[in-house]
Amino acid sequence: MASNVEDNVEQQKPPQKLQIYSNSNSGVSSFWREKYEREAKKYWDVFYKRHQDRFFKDRHYLDKEWGSYFSGSGTKVLLEVGCGAGNTIFPLIATYPNVFVHACDFSPRAVDLVKTHKDFTETRVSVFVCDLTMDDLSKQVPPTSVDIVTMIFVLSAVSPEKMPLVLQNIKKVLKPNGCVLFRDYAVGDLAQERFTGKDQKISENFYVRGDGTRAYYFSNDFLTNLFEENGFETEELSLCCKQVENRSRDLVMNRRWVQAVFRSSDGINTYSSTEAPAKRNLCALENTEPKVNGNTADESMKSFEVDISEGMAVEMFGISTTDDNETIEVELGDCTFRIKVLSKEYQHTCKSTGLMLWESARLMGAVLARNPSIVTGKRVLELGCGCSGICSMVAVRSADIVVATDGDQRALELLYQNITSNLSPPLLTKLTSHRLEWGNKDQIQAVKDANSEGFEVIIGTDVTYIPAAVSPLFATARELISSNRGNKEEQEPALILCHILRRVDEPSILSAASQYGFKLVDKWSSGSPSQCQSFINSWFPEAGFEKHIPSSALNIMYFCLE
Repeated sequence: MASNVEDNVEQQKPPQKLQIYSNSNSGVSSFWREKYEREAKKYWDVFYKRHQDRFFKDRHYLDKEWGSYFSGSGTKVLLEVGCGAGNTIFPLIATYPNVFVHACDFSPRAVDLVKTHKDFTETRVSVFVCDLTMDDLSKQVPPTSVDIVTMIFVLSAVSPEKMPLVLQNIKKVLKPNGCVLFRDYAVGDLAQERFTGKDQKISENFYVRGDGTRAYYFSNDFLTNLFEENGFETEELSLCCKQVENRSRDLVMNRRWVQAVFRSSDGINTYSSTEAPAKRNLCALENTEPKVNGNTADESMKSFEVDISEGMAVEMFGISTTDDNETIEVELGDCTFRIKVLSKEYQHTCKSTGLMLWESARLMGAVLARNPSIVTGKRVLELGCGCSGICSMVAVRSADIVVATDGDQRALELLYQNITSNLSPPLLTKLTSHRLEWGNKDQIQAVKDANSEGFEVIIGTDVTYIPAAVSPLFATARELISSNRGNKEEQEPALILCHILRRVDEPSILSAASQYGFKLVDKWSSGSPSQCQSFINSWFPEAGFEKHIPSSALNIMYFCLE
């Protein structure tokens, strides 16, 4: 029988490399694209709950940039689209007493921030909740009554395919010859450059941030075509660039945005049909210095202000003011571990499942803490340990040696931080970590070199969720498990898997196990623990352990060699 197993293992040589985590920037999956679209209001509501009115600075530059549009005799009626916390509204009504502002946002929390602002007055401002991709704006604002629409860093939050709906909606309430004052992110902005190295791309020039809000980066051609196809003329268009400096962190960030004025083509154009719209390039990175209203480009840029506060700009560009991680406390037995994992806020943009702490790892860690005899004096290997390494850190307290492995480099970097911050010598010297992609011969050999005798206990928590990975998992375990046999089943070298069955069912797991010479000796299910065949039940006390079993779908499978 043993020779047959060895022949089978030889025939089923593990592949050179199994790619579990995608290294390519394949972007956001269709599931998440639909979720971000469907729950956009929720993500922005959470944004304003977190930042209140601290994210954008009050836009006092509006007077310098567009003062001629707001001044003049008679009342000017404005519509502020995506009003946020009121950073456009309140500087305008303070400067221009003849301005009345309709303001809308699809975040109820943002609307509440405007209403509770110290300068809010119903005689000057009417603010309401509105999703411009769905709700009829003319039900809140009389048709053809608005002189000026301000759209400042708002259209970028809308899916490109729905942007025409927004423009058609505002056109209903805009007077003939009324204008749209526009400022938003431009292609090449530092934030976009940082997104390109992550899996946060939704579509061309459209990305999701770590907090679930989205941002589109406009090219001049896309923007002008968008407005002109929806009944507007381009009156003015500028590409603006400016360096934002964060002195406390010694960072210099290149901001790029587009600024434009569009006019409803229902009215009389302000320039002749043969006259091109004014286009300016106010990028301080340009070598040329064209004259703009008597100033050089560099001089003009000195008067341009950036909307985002300095500290928030750092965060906006993906350079978190701390980092993308959070620390959670895990109490197991008489020990408390402080585990650094990827923050929940950023987990949805990361394809590496190893940067989180899963329920199965918590359960197996608790089992090992209560039953140290499982690993006492033994050589222990953890496969797919992730960044937490919680099972390895519990096991090393009684094991001879422990090797923690994972195929994701970022998870290993975080694992190292967790190990060194939670363990001290001599435990720290007994626990080592290695990169191990299942089926990678070179990496398997590196683990063998670290322990030539093989491992008496191999642990894997939530490592069976990818169908294509199950066979290489067992192949790798077969290569690394000790061949020494004990007198009893619970003393034989064992492979212990703890998981929630997801895309791989139990028969598929058993089939792959058998293929590489493993047999199922015992199993346990949190949903029906009485089905346990022998010794795993003894790992669980009759009472007081429920807090370590967060899901009724958790399973433990105990394998030995045939």
